[in-house]
Amino acid sequence: MNNSVVIAGSLAQRPRQGGHTWQFLQYLLGFRRLGWEVLFLDRLEPEMCVDEAGQRCSPERSVNLAYFLSIVERFGLQDSFALDFNQGEMWYGIPRSLVRQRLKRSAFLLNVMGFLTDEDFLDCAPRRVFLDTDPGFGQMWHALGQANLFRGHDDYVTIAENIGRADCGIPDCGLKWLTWRQPVVLDYWPFQDEPGEAFTTIGAWRGPYAPIEYQGKVYGLRVHEFRKFATLPRRTGQQFQVALDIHASETKDIELLSSNDWTLVDPGVAACNPWVYRRFIQQSLAEFNATKGVYVDTRSGWFSERSICYLASGKPVLAQDTGLGQLYPCGEGLLLFNTLDEAVDGVKRIAADYARHARAARELAEEFFDSDKVLTQLLVKLGFA
Repeated sequence: MNNSVVIAGSLAQRPRQGGHTWQFLQYLLGFRRLGWEVLFLDRLEPEMCVDEAGQRCSPERSVNLAYFLSIVERFGLQDSFALDFNQGEMWYGIPRSLVRQRLKRSAFLLNVMGFLTDEDFLDCAPRRVFLDTDPGFGQMWHALGQANLFRGHDDYVTIAENIGRADCGIPDCGLKWLTWRQPVVLDYWPFQDEPGEAFTTIGAWRGPYAPIEYQGKVYGLRVHEFRKFATLPRRTGQQFQVALDIHASETKDIELLSSNDWTLVDPGVAACNPWVYRRFIQQSLAEFNATKGVYVDTRSGWFSERSICYLASGKPVLAQDTGLGQLYPCGEGLLLFNTLDEAVDGVKRIAADYARHARAARELAEEFFDSDKVLTQLLVKLGFA
């Protein structure tokens, strides 16, 4: 077997989002650590290209291209990428003909959320693996007849670890799902000896998708869950600093958080590249993570790749429960909550014995999320010994 994998995903269309960038880097760097040849495929549409002022521009003048190229250069991926602008109008990285060759001799294509739709490339791949990193939405869209992201793939991998269980509300759409957890390349996320001052998190307030109604129930977004815990800083007396992309027009939510002592940070500053994003996490005390309602209400077993980075850094994680209690040892390093009172208790427990929780956080990352282990487990599940 040729130890070569092609990974397809959207990076250039979301520049200066350090967390989103790390999501792909964990796979690229992780497979490379295992001795695999990697190739990253991306595309950029004209309407996504913006300059420093946020105005539409050509790709050469765009922050999209500048950011993308800086990432592949800094991480030694200059010979391991191809970026298609506007369906072949411009091409960056290795030539298209070589991409086809690399696909043909690869073990498999890992297509993140079905981002790669180029039929020519898809036909070249000997095996097409769909990687579901945003579970619930795609499956419900499929069940409702609204979209089919899964068409044309041979294998289906999801980070919704509870899919298929009786208590999980995500439909399987008649597909055989391989459940799996996300990786972290531990060498890039060393343990931090010094505790920070604040509970933090980074993320979308609403995100790109609208709430979804499925079988008579509406599944919401992070905004709908976060509001339930708005009084947490006042209840605990701890500092909370959150980098959430709340639009300035959402004045009621901004006032709700500010009046309850949340410190709001611009994610465009706190997470503008992978290094700044990492520093923000590693200078934290711990993470507080209220997440999308669709993950919580379906009991999906979803766990954030961001939270895994906190754990690896020795930063405890206080996470809203998505059904994680049946998947991981919780109570030290990783604490779960469903209610405001449980969140308050979790904050107090972390603060009362911080060193123990910090050590346990790193141990959880090493045991369950080390890229060497989880990528090897993925290969085994796919039949590559």
